[in-house]
Amino acid sequence: MPNTVKEAVLDIAKKLPDDCSWEDAMYQMYVRQKIQEGLDDAENGRVVSDEEAFAEFGQ
Repeated sequence: MPNTVKEAVLDIAKKLPDDCSWEDAMYQMYVRQKIQEGLDDAENGRVVSDEEAFAEFGQ
């Protein structure tokens, strides 16, 4: 996985088809950002248990 935002953007750009739209590119970068944020949260202990999540959302 890329170490910097710039490396991640370049990696995404290389994988996109030549005829992609701006929306396609922005979506891929958004998804990558959200995945990284989740990984960072997990690494730093910012998580909740399944029970806490279900209780919060009334399941």
